[in-house]
Amino acid sequence: MSKIIVTHIFPDLDAIAAVWLLKRFKSGWEEAKVEFIAAGMTYKGQAVDSDPEIIHVDTGIGRFDHHETDERTCAAKLVFNYLKQEKNITLKHQSALERLIEIVIQVDHFEDFFWSKPADDKYDFCLHHLFDHLKLSGKANDDQLVEKGRVLLDAVLFGLRQKIRAEEEMKEGVEFKTIWGRSLGLETKMSRVNKLAQKMGYSLVVRKEPGTGFVSIKCQPREDLDLNQAYEALKKADSKADWFFHSSRHIILNGSRHNPEVKQSSLELAELIEILKNIK
Repeated sequence: MSKIIVTHIFPDLDAIAAVWLLKRFKSGWEEAKVEFIAAGMTYKGQAVDSDPEIIHVDTGIGRFDHHETDERTCAAKLVFNYLKQEKNITLKHQSALERLIEIVIQVDHFEDFFWSKPADDKYDFCLHHLFDHLKLSGKANDDQLVEKGRVLLDAVLFGLRQKIRAEEEMKEGVEFKTIWGRSLGLETKMSRVNKLAQKMGYSLVVRKEPGTGFVSIKCQPREDLDLNQAYEALKKADSKADWFFHSSRHIILNGSRHNPEVKQSSLELAELIEILKNIK
């Protein structure tokens, strides 16, 4: 008998995430068939959790259904805990999955009501709303929702793992003070550090990329910040290098993925930091 994962029709983020976790991380269940039934019911009326080849999630009041408990949990969280216990979750995925599951819990318990400006249009780009839009518009059936969810949740997991790596990279950076405010300098290939560090309070971030030698200097996109003085100082310190000053006045680049054919700067990270620190 082929393995079967059972969830409710019109699946929400929690149900989709629970199915994804089993197919993604439970050994031997990658090709399990997904069956959809009325919420609260069980597959063909069988006793829930009575067949090891059939797993119910978010329905059936079994081990992966939370609807008869007052605990702050959800089906995806219950599946995640089970997979951890069974050693199916490696350490490289655990921290990112914990963050992912936390958002699923918030959405499932309508805690997104407490998010900043909860009715803002930007949230219509979030997965839980996108799944609702697809369902209600008739653009995706239950199987298609689960499949789209698989792809999108894989992407979210990748993004969260990258974010965690970027946070670790930031710990190795050099914090310093400039006329633009609290600043951070670091050597890393992770371009994501630039925006993440700004969002976490650094007014300016200077990044030197190992291997390529690319330099990026970026400040928060506030109207009161202007990197013109930095641009002029860098041109003076290394006139042979190609420096690009963005029209926003918030970005200075010496090489990038978009334009690798530049005269590379000879300035090291420590030298870049000193130049920026000494601008008055």
